[in-house]
Amino acid sequence: MISIEEFDKLDLRIGTVLSAKRNRKSRDPAFVMAVDFGAETGVRKTSAQITDLYTPDDLIGRQVVCCVNLKPIYIGSVKSEMRVLAAQTARGFVLIRALKRMENDAVIR
Repeated sequence: MISIEEFDKLDLRIGTVLSAKRNRKSRDPAFVMAVDFGAETGVRKTSAQITDLYTPDDLIGRQVVCCVNLKPIYIGSVKSEMRVLAAQTARGFVLIRALKRMENDAVIR
C-alpha cells in the first residue's frame, strides 16, 4: 500500500500522439511515440509495448494519459521520457484515455 502523499507525487497528464513507429531495437515489440503535452511540458518520447491492439496510424492524433515525472530510462536505443498508461488484458495493452477531447497538458487528479 502507498500513501495518498506518495500517489500525489505522480504527475499524470493528457497528451496528443504526434508520431508512432516500430522500436526496432526493443527486446519486445513496441512503438516509439512522440507525445505533445503543450507549452509547459513540451514533446516527450517513449517506447510503449502496445503493438498487439494498435498500429501507428491508430495512435497518431489520439490523446493519451501519461505519467511525465518518471526518471528517463533507455528501451533499446530510445530514451523513454514518460510512461503511457494502459491496462494489461489477455489480448494486449489497452490505452487509458479521456472520454472527451481536452487541452494538452491537462492534469489528471
